[in-house]
Amino acid sequence: MSIEPPPTTPSSPSARFFPCKQCGAKLQYEPGTKHLKCPYCSAENDIAISDVPAAELNFDAALARLESSTPTEKTDTVQCDGCRAVLTLAPNITSLACPFCGTNIVNQGRTTSLIKPNAVLPFAIKREAAVESYRKWIKSRWFAPSKLKSQALLDATLQGLYLPAWTYDCDSNTTYTGERGDAYYVSVTVMVNGKPQIRQERRIRWTPVRGAVFVRFDDVLVLASPTLPPKLTENLEPWDLKTCLPYRDDFLAGFTAECYQTDLKQGFGVAKDKMAPQIDAAIRSDIGGDEQRISSRSPRYSRITFKHILLPVWVSAYRFGGKVFQFLINARTGEVQGQRPYSALKIAMAVLAGLMVVGIIIAIAQR
Repeated sequence: MSIEPPPTTPSSPSARFFPCKQCGAKLQYEPGTKHLKCPYCSAENDIAISDVPAAELNFDAALARLESSTPTEKTDTVQCDGCRAVLTLAPNITSLACPFCGTNIVNQGRTTSLIKPNAVLPFAIKREAAVESYRKWIKSRWFAPSKLKSQALLDATLQGLYLPAWTYDCDSNTTYTGERGDAYYVSVTVMVNGKPQIRQERRIRWTPVRGAVFVRFDDVLVLASPTLPPKLTENLEPWDLKTCLPYRDDFLAGFTAECYQTDLKQGFGVAKDKMAPQIDAAIRSDIGGDEQRISSRSPRYSRITFKHILLPVWVSAYRFGGKVFQFLINARTGEVQGQRPYSALKIAMAVLAGLMVVGIIIAIAQR
């Protein structure tokens, strides 16, 4: 069941201040827990977490609200001139270093009307565990320079960052036309070493077909920012989306959150591309036979709902050979994805070894 989305208001999770109940210092969310922790006196404040799961919001109602909304005057986002990332920023902060590229950002602010997150996957992997995951990842790189393991030095501390994402639920009804291919065999005569031999040749009999299929989709994930390399962020999957919690500012204390740049409507366009292979598989199954051809398809989507989720990622970079390589860590599973150097010598030796093995196999076969 979907509900009406909240008003489109500027997202400013970092604007709230969470004071320590003992010393008054600014609290931070402690990864893997359900409380905020003081970095000075170690006092803990529990987070009041709702037992009600994050709601599915009505897609059409949200679009209508966005189209009719007017920008507010509140300044709460800044954009990095280096990588174009859009970040939330507390109103009392005048500058900061971009967690993506390190560029210094001066708070000139801008007016932005956004859909506020309604779900979050809190950090579960602590900074120390993330660093250990990075070290294991570096040691396991194949075809990397031999010195990488000992000389890959962290170029910066790990930055805890929440990435914006959409998840979509919907029903799809697709009408299609195509052809069903049924295999049959005929006997043909071929000449082998000057002698005739009879072989069975496979052929396909094609029959025109049309029909309709229904596919229900749940939590189709679309990352809503291109700031980080898409190949790296996509390979951080899977995310444990079923365990996401209703959004609370508390989980963002001490971390940075990026605003979405792929909006709700654009995100559903990406979701359609992700759903297409499953729809095609349903069509092929409906056609049946030994082979299938799909000539046309016309999907219609209904009962569309969405969640705006924040995903936790540790971001940093290491320096090797005078170059900087970025890497990301899924702060729920510890999965590491990153850029890395390659050893041309090791790759050449591997290719040479492969060619030698192929040569030996051919020589044995000829004998």
